[in-house]
Amino acid sequence: MALERTLAIIKPDAVERGLTGPIVQILEEAGFTIVTLKKVCLTKAQAQSFYDVHRERPFFDSLTSYISSGPSVALVLERDGAIEELRQLMGATDPAQAAPGTIRARWGESIERNAIHGSDGPETAPVEVAFFFSDLERMGRLG
Repeated sequence: MALERTLAIIKPDAVERGLTGPIVQILEEAGFTIVTLKKVCLTKAQAQSFYDVHRERPFFDSLTSYISSGPSVALVLERDGAIEELRQLMGATDPAQAAPGTIRARWGESIERNAIHGSDGPETAPVEVAFFFSDLERMGRLG
């Protein structure tokens, strides 16, 4: 596997329940390097821009209202095969269908309130990372 970067978002439901630390711990224990992270509060318009790919879906309004309902924590993660490894660690979008031990199986409340977002592929990861982080922030270190 190749070294990759991906975006993760600890969603408002998980931040509200104090799960940022436990989720970050799981990510680090799984071998991810946290390149950068920050707490963000998206406006509805920013959420609509971020999830624009889903604009025609029936859940678009609910999703963008939810993700803009409170603070989230955005992270750039790095490791070999980061995108697929994060997808496996998160579990299925529907927590009821997520494998035991995955983040969503442990802490997801519903398809929408499922604790964490992760980029779904090598085409979307850099776009999603750039949405939240400047070039300097994505460097991870100076030099």
